[in-house]
Amino acid sequence: MDILERNRVLNELQQQLASGETTIGAAVRRLRKEVTGLQQARFAQMCKLPLRALRQLELDEGNPAVQTAEQRLQPLWYAGWHRAEGAALK
Repeated sequence: MDILERNRVLNELQQQLASGETTIGAAVRRLRKEVTGLQQARFAQMCKLPLRALRQLELDEGNPAVQTAEQRLQPLWYAGWHRAEGAALK
């Protein structure tokens, strides 16, 4: 994936999160698969998350604190891709 395509996907995810069209779990899963191309185990390791926590996050199970999720996913934050102010964690 080139940088233009990556930015397109990241912008699309940002808009979908802000509008409530997608959940943070679905966005993280799409980010992992489409942007990084990593398997869950490697992605979790890179983000310093237990594999089980990543699986639960991607399935929107449990109730992870947005701040914790954002902190753990910090290596993936690119300019323009962040939780929109006031966007709910579904």
